[in-house]
Amino acid sequence: MIAEPTQDRRAKRHEATRTEILEAAWELARSQGLAALTLRDVARRIGTRPPSLYWYFDSKHAIYDAMFADANRQLLARLAEQTWPDDPREAMRTLAHIFVEFSTEDVARYQLMFQRTIPDFEPSPESYALALEVLEMGRQRYHAAGLTKPADFDLGTALIAGLSAQQTANEPGGDRWVRLVDDAVDMYLDHVFSKTAGGRRQP
Repeated sequence: MIAEPTQDRRAKRHEATRTEILEAAWELARSQGLAALTLRDVARRIGTRPPSLYWYFDSKHAIYDAMFADANRQLLARLAEQTWPDDPREAMRTLAHIFVEFSTEDVARYQLMFQRTIPDFEPSPESYALALEVLEMGRQRYHAAGLTKPADFDLGTALIAGLSAQQTANEPGGDRWVRLVDDAVDMYLDHVFSKTAGGRRQP
């Protein structure tokens, strides 16, 4: 049996500890609020001292940055694993449900991804690239449905964001605004398709 190189073992332990730190940070953000996160509380949650965290993250904003990247990877995975309906209207309903349900099922994650909750926090270029990838995947679904105008994309994303914001702000954990997704998408598509050449509407 060939022993694993020491360097590989150290890298795996380092990555495992980073994952543990992130899991603790998410748990605290969900229970205490995203802005209330402190290195001291994270360290206490994983059973270590705050200075030890600097081996893995050089600041609290670095933890937020890793959380931001983690959240976008989760959303990318959900989009990638979705089987998309051939019917454009059903595909747009599916896309809207993914975004609204993803946003509303975890308020702390939603705030970090889509709202400027943390003063002075800006995601790193590497982490922000993941958010742009999410945006591009959404744009591709719009294009596949025949919605290629930038204004149509802006209006559609604003509609989805509004439903998500209403749900998380007024009834976190509920479904009052989630239940409106299909109706909202239908109204949006009726409006957009009514303006196309010849007044074409999607059936």
